[in-house]
Amino acid sequence: MTNNSNSGSSTSTRPGDSDPTAAADETTHFGFEQVPFAEKERRVGHVFRSVANRYDIMNDVMSLGSHRLIKRFTVELSALRAGHKVLDLAGGTGDFSIRFAPLVGKEGHVVLADINESMLKIGRDRIIDKGIGSNISFAQLNAESLPFTNDSFDCVCIAYGLRNITNKDAALESMHRVLKPGGRALILEFSKPTNKIMEKAYDAYTNLWPLAGKLITGDGDSYRYLVESIRMHPDQESLMQMMQAAGLENCKYHNVMSGICAIHIGFKPLPL
Repeated sequence: MTNNSNSGSSTSTRPGDSDPTAAADETTHFGFEQVPFAEKERRVGHVFRSVANRYDIMNDVMSLGSHRLIKRFTVELSALRAGHKVLDLAGGTGDFSIRFAPLVGKEGHVVLADINESMLKIGRDRIIDKGIGSNISFAQLNAESLPFTNDSFDCVCIAYGLRNITNKDAALESMHRVLKPGGRALILEFSKPTNKIMEKAYDAYTNLWPLAGKLITGDGDSYRYLVESIRMHPDQESLMQMMQAAGLENCKYHNVMSGICAIHIGFKPLPL
């Protein structure tokens, strides 16, 4: 793992961000295809409703189990402690919330949030079944306009979700707003391999994901989108610059598995 740096109970809610809705003729990418903003949100919703029931199984298949170690490292970087409040954005089936809950303890709180009702239901049911939900609440919301008051969270984490958001800049600005001063944003996402041999091997391997998706879930198209969304996601340096533009400082990233994934960290500035 390598490191790069560049300085630069439930939470009360309110509609706090400016409306990120784009003009009707503005477009963005859905995989390799250009689509209107609203169309991407609808299509991404369909993708995750389709794969929700087999999402965790496919994570193991696609990562050969390595996602568990990557998530463990990400949790360590969160630096959470008893009494902290953490927002688990795009939290889906609850992997991170389950890990965060014992760290913040009974005095702390975790909000498991996702825009997709199918993913959120699986996460909620899983947490209830484990009997660990006393300090976890659930929220269906859009990361581009978080309905929380300013300075609410010690940590905002989004794992494998940023690339699916239509307006990433709006989401990063919203994350910055709801962080407490000194709080950290933590972004785990697929990224760009740092050497050509790994890049070629990774491209060849991910090209098999749609077939695996079809065999395991009956839906190859959704996993074709996931592969294409990885290709279109900003590289490590570009994402770090986006975080800085959103107001975060002391931004840095850790490459994992030669850059196949990257964990970005940024902090909300303390008041002068």
